[in-house]
Amino acid sequence: MLTVTTRREREATSQERAPLYLSFELGEREWKLAFATGLGARPRHRTLRARDLERLDAEIALAKDRLQLAESTQVVSCYEAGREGFWLHRALVARRIANVVVDAASIEVNRRLRRAKADRLDNEKLVEMLMRFHAGERRVWHVVTVPSEVDEDRRHLERERGTLIQEQTRLRNRLQGLLANQGVMVRLRGDVIAALRRVRRWDGSALPPQCLARCAHEWARLARVGEALRALERERRQAMAADDDAACISRKLTQLRAVGRTLAWVWATELFAWRGFRNRRQVGSLLGLTPTPSQSGDTRRELGIAKHGNARLRSLAVESAWFWLRYQPQSALSRWYQRRFGAGGPRLRRIGIVALARKLLVALWRWVAFDQLPEGAMLKA
Repeated sequence: MLTVTTRREREATSQERAPLYLSFELGEREWKLAFATGLGARPRHRTLRARDLERLDAEIALAKDRLQLAESTQVVSCYEAGREGFWLHRALVARRIANVVVDAASIEVNRRLRRAKADRLDNEKLVEMLMRFHAGERRVWHVVTVPSEVDEDRRHLERERGTLIQEQTRLRNRLQGLLANQGVMVRLRGDVIAALRRVRRWDGSALPPQCLARCAHEWARLARVGEALRALERERRQAMAADDDAACISRKLTQLRAVGRTLAWVWATELFAWRGFRNRRQVGSLLGLTPTPSQSGDTRRELGIAKHGNARLRSLAVESAWFWLRYQPQSALSRWYQRRFGAGGPRLRRIGIVALARKLLVALWRWVAFDQLPEGAMLKA
């Protein structure tokens, strides 16, 4: 028997199947929510105390009731990547909410000189783009890859080490500046306190007592930072000896000349162990090492690399490229660089090293993922 459905019944069925869209505007004290059921509908705005998940569940249930949706309606949400990190994403997924974390820099904005900006307007724009993304418009923004809790926690070791190195450099420069202010220079090795007591200024006098005390305090801080760095080095050696994916990848990278333990651990924990690259373009675009052409009519220009993504990793990629030129001079990548940029000036070589950094990361990814040794590269003994 053929069943005929009316237009109202089809509209009611489609409305029941339509999800509830939810966007977050996350603040330190308050969260602003915007609910919508489809394009053209006026969003429902609500405000709650930050990190109040019980109130969030109540607001979602109330929104379904006010918008006449079934309790089983799927909720689709989004928020911009920021200080809150990924814990909210995990909390939403645990509540069976389909959530995406969005790169804030990829959200389209009005290009007029002056435009209105408020949390309410930003939230409306975000929920509108969420509906477009859910409808199939994938290029509306860039979705951030969310790591697992284990992968995210593993990154703290090297990031803490980087912070301590910056602190060590700052303390060392401060101590040397204090000594230079008195017209003296002391090598920061061995028994520095005894050397500070023996040093003499331009008139043969010792350092002033308060200056000497401050230098001693700075040296003590510097010694504590050095001890913390050595402890992190020991912890990293233990982590690289484990049997997980990051440790195996880092050990495989260290087989190549020009790749030390520090760079191998960074590339393993930040890039290759969990991101799941599908092609070489994704490898380059993650660090902003992609070209940005500007073409309009007969005007064609190249604006340089995009420079989006992690600036720290991008600088490490350039550093890796310099190491590769030094320790892998007979590789195909090094020969390509010398042929294209070696005879140029300093500016051309700096441009070329960025191109080499991108090619090198792609080669390292192929070595890790497919066992393709970079052409001409040498392994360590």
